Amino acid sequence: MARYTGPKSKIARKFQEPIFGADKALEKKKYAPGQHGQNKRRAKLSEYGTQLQEKQKAKYTYGILERQFRKIFAQASRKSGITGENLLQLLESRLDNVVFRMGIAPTRSAARQLVNHRHITVNGNVVGIPSYQLRPGDIVEVRERSKSLEVIVTSLEGRSHPYNWIEWDNKSLSGKFLAYPERENIPENIKEQLIVELYSK
Repeated sequence: MARYTGPKSKIARKFQEPIFGADKALEKKKYAPGQHGQNKRRAKLSEYGTQLQEKQKAKYTYGILERQFRKIFAQASRKSGITGENLLQLLESRLDNVVFRMGIAPTRSAARQLVNHRHITVNGNVVGIPSYQLRPGDIVEVRERSKSLEVIVTSLEGRSHPYNWIEWDNKSLSGKFLAYPERENIPENIKEQLIVELYSK
């Protein structure tokens, strides 16, 4: 499945946010990337530019490309409720994101790899699709043969920031997706209304 494989620090510096996690390059160079990044006066973005930048930030944060993002937005538009919140809820309920939120993997890209390599089960069945949409009540678990993997053990040791829409059992290395998260429980700094306005044009 297609995914962004380019330089992550450059993207983080472009948005001035650690969207891929802790980044030493971003901490040291708090200015835009490129030869003239430090001295260049950044032109004021147009309304469209601001909306586009917010969409790009969301795509990079969740590790998905345009075609898939557009499909998720269309799905969010069809659901009842606020489209922007629906969009973030659908992104948060992706299997790779929930694996990351549970602390099984240190980053979303690592979570995607664990899912791709069939280390994760949903309701007792192995699922190798990172974009798999979870539903409230689904049980996500590390496969028995994968519980001793160093990346999983290390990630769980440093696990923090529990989310009230996820229930975790450290003994069985399994968690339950309780419900779609409310907007205030999603920590990502994304202005979803700007994305809705962009696609509404």
